[in-house]
Amino acid sequence: MQDNYQREINYLRISVIDRCNLRCVYCMPPEGVKFVDHKEILRFEEIEIVVRAAASIGVKKVRLTGGEPLVRKGLENLIRRISNIPGIDDIALTTNGLLLPPHVQVLQDAGLKRVNISFDTLDSERYRELTRFGELSGAWEGIVAALDAGFHPVKLNTVVIRGFNDDEVVDIARLTLKKPLHIRFIEFMPIGSSNAWATGRFVPAEEIMSLIKNKLGPLIPAKIPAGSGPAKYYRLKGAQGTVGFITSMSEHFCSSCNRLRLTSTGSLRPCLYDSCEVDLKAPLRNGAGIKEIAALIKKAVSLKADQHHMLDGWQDNRVMSQIGG
Repeated sequence: MQDNYQREINYLRISVIDRCNLRCVYCMPPEGVKFVDHKEILRFEEIEIVVRAAASIGVKKVRLTGGEPLVRKGLENLIRRISNIPGIDDIALTTNGLLLPPHVQVLQDAGLKRVNISFDTLDSERYRELTRFGELSGAWEGIVAALDAGFHPVKLNTVVIRGFNDDEVVDIARLTLKKPLHIRFIEFMPIGSSNAWATGRFVPAEEIMSLIKNKLGPLIPAKIPAGSGPAKYYRLKGAQGTVGFITSMSEHFCSSCNRLRLTSTGSLRPCLYDSCEVDLKAPLRNGAGIKEIAALIKKAVSLKADQHHMLDGWQDNRVMSQIGG
């Protein structure tokens, strides 16, 4: 399935819930957000219809996000439904890792292939400050559980924030020397609330790379076994894992964007940084089948812009957790 710019659209990110067990400062305002009523959240059987429709027109990869997706009870049942859909060959999960250990085996047995875990700091106090009350030890237990379960690759998402954790990028990159972890350093994006906290926090990927090379040596271009995301990957000499860089702001990757986003309330969004959405929930609840939903997905693809406009500022009154990570 191609869009108007000849990009192959084969990746669907699905937010399964707007709730989260953390309140990260770059995701939610201090007062939190008002969660939508449960009846407004897509049911698993509705999500399954969307994925079947998407698969029928070329989507091959699905990622489950939130909020925190593991807050949604019975997530393994959705994964099992999706894993049985012909054409879907990759199911991944983005999580903060805190709830992962007790669920990791049942998720894997249901068909989950890979996990990405948010991991922005090695300092316990900073972790509590960033998440407003989370415990770093819990996130690390989630990482260990993913590795022990044999998920591969296990990716860590690190948002680099000037004056907060930019002094840790070398130590975080060093984790790849001893463990098969794939660190992705992500440029800070002004999403949700452009408040005073975010001002002056941006660190370009080029600067992050320089910090790592100056301390740990050359970054050798590398590939990882699975995943078709926007990161450019490198390997330190002798490392078990890789170091990747996502240049959301300094060097956008829109020309190769292959994704759509489904919000937890059933809106299909062609681009994170575009308020354009196509409603799928109303048609689903009015009895629309796979063919009708597939036509709406094609409509969303036709509305996909040539590139994002992040530098123009956030154009939505919702925050990241309400749209989907």
